[in-house]
Amino acid sequence: MKRLFKHSTQTLLAMLLGLGLMACAEPEKEQKSLDPVAFHATDECHVCGMIITDFPGPKGQAVDASGVKKFCSAAEMLGWWLQPENRIGGAKLYVHDMGRSQWAAPDDSHLIDATQAFYVVGLANSGLKGAMGAVLGVFSEQSAAQKLASMHGGRVLRFAEIDQAVLQQSSASQHAGMHGAGSH
Repeated sequence: MKRLFKHSTQTLLAMLLGLGLMACAEPEKEQKSLDPVAFHATDECHVCGMIITDFPGPKGQAVDASGVKKFCSAAEMLGWWLQPENRIGGAKLYVHDMGRSQWAAPDDSHLIDATQAFYVVGLANSGLKGAMGAVLGVFSEQSAAQKLASMHGGRVLRFAEIDQAVLQQSSASQHAGMHGAGSH
């Protein structure tokens, strides 16, 4: 009987030790998808708080382990990304490919890697509308971007060429274009 009790006690202690070690182990980190997600009618811009789908033109989103941040324009997303504190999360950035989408209502099935896209800046006189600030054309193919730039006097830039100065200049020319159109 003593032997049975001793054996049972050892087994119980071993099981308790095993459970204790499992409880101390780090919880498994759930691998979240870094794929783009659809925009919905109630989504608000991470920067300005406006309803994203109220505006035409390419939208943007940043997807990281903490979730998705959505933006009412590619320019808003780029402005957010250019802030040093936002570059530390390892977010994947996405924008609508306007070579495969309608300007008035971009198609979420055509979200592309923002770091690989071609951006058209200088569209103040194009008549293309967007959210506040700069209106940027975004394309997966350089030829489509070049076509829009040629039609409206814009220029094509890569992701790495866009900085705050580019966004501010585009926004200022967009603002001047809106006010200048009615004064002539």
